Amino acid sequence: MAPVTQPRPRSKTVPSKVPVGRPKRPPKSKNPEVSQSLVLRTATKPKGDEVGAAGLARRVADSLRRIRKDRELSLDQLASASGVSRAALSQIEGSRTNPTLAVLWKIAVGLGVPFGALLGEEADSRCKLLRAEDMPRLRSVDGRVESRLLTPAGSSPGQETYELRFAPRGLLTSEAHGVGTTETVLLLTGALRMIVGDEVHELGPGDAFHFRADIAHSYENRSTHETRFLNQIQYGRVD
Repeated sequence: MAPVTQPRPRSKTVPSKVPVGRPKRPPKSKNPEVSQSLVLRTATKPKGDEVGAAGLARRVADSLRRIRKDRELSLDQLASASGVSRAALSQIEGSRTNPTLAVLWKIAVGLGVPFGALLGEEADSRCKLLRAEDMPRLRSVDGRVESRLLTPAGSSPGQETYELRFAPRGLLTSEAHGVGTTETVLLLTGALRMIVGDEVHELGPGDAFHFRADIAHSYENRSTHETRFLNQIQYGRVD
């Protein structure tokens, strides 16, 4: 008979308490909704956006400080005229914050200047090519409204042209501009509701809408798709 070979006892493997290669979990946020929102915004932010925002903040700060001093207005006086707090104005002039679209509009109205004047003056020339990536984009607090100035600041005093994009349910309200100011809206895509005073108008693609903008008005995308339109503003009074 062949000798009987006894099987060797199997050694027991004790698993380590922390498996090798196991990814560490990030610390839980006290407010998961805010944490997730920050992650999504960071992930989708285009390269160079932070640099562009910082440059825009400096241009706005320099322009605001210069215009306010030219008009001999104190921060308190401008706060009263614009409805923007003194603290917020001080932070904007110090380049310590990136002002939103709505805030800049209020400041422009309070100063009595075209919106583009706050974005800095451009050198006058026969022709000016503005690359898409070089035009500053201003966004609302909720991110549903984006606006960019298509005409170089200072190139056509009293007149400005903007491209605006509204995400679904995007809303932008505007206080009355200077007396005699008018706007012409050309809807490119989507649907747009315009409210001017107590009048309500529904626009479809290709529609053009002209109105006096020296009364309160608003723009709203009530559709489920993005709305895009051009807006030309003709100021009635430019100091």
